[in-house]
Amino acid sequence: MSARVVVLISGTGSNMAALMEAAKDPGYGAEIVAVGTDREGTRGVEVARAAGVPTFVVPFRSFSDRSAWDTAMSDRIAEHEPDLVVSAGFMRILGPAVIGRHQAVNIHPALLPSFPGAHAVRDALAHGVRITGTTIHFLDEGVDSGPIIDQVAVPVEDGDDESSLHERIKVVERRMLVDTVGRLAREGWSIDGRHVRFGRTDMKENR
Repeated sequence: MSARVVVLISGTGSNMAALMEAAKDPGYGAEIVAVGTDREGTRGVEVARAAGVPTFVVPFRSFSDRSAWDTAMSDRIAEHEPDLVVSAGFMRILGPAVIGRHQAVNIHPALLPSFPGAHAVRDALAHGVRITGTTIHFLDEGVDSGPIIDQVAVPVEDGDDESSLHERIKVVERRMLVDTVGRLAREGWSIDGRHVRFGRTDMKENR
């Protein structure tokens, strides 16, 4: 049985599209059961709908505060009974209502714990590092602070600007995201403190 995956996006959904393509292979182990977003009119939602994947929108501005939005987002995710939620270019911080109810992973364009937050590529360049990269990690209630699942390094080249470096990171992160979600789906996982290990199969018990 394939793992049920809900993907959250805020833009074009390139990582979502890569996951959807991988999930066409029955051996991948994951089924994309829904795509959710925090804003109307995103290109990624159009792509998902064209592929026949259910979508939902929970606009942030429709709620009086972050807590109300977080609860509504959690409820909409729950309608699809996911084994795993994948934050793939989702630009809102998910709060306790989501994190406490759903196991979720996030992709981040830096080698955490260095350069958390929304400007990771810019911050890495400003700091003058010679190697940065990308990290996939489980979400907790902090900002990019959850247990790390995998990381891949990306060298910073002379003459790099934020755009050129980010494009190279995106190529690496897309491949890592597809590989990691597939492994989580097929093998399951366990979390011991900050250490993530593959191999547990009953994913709904991995909280």
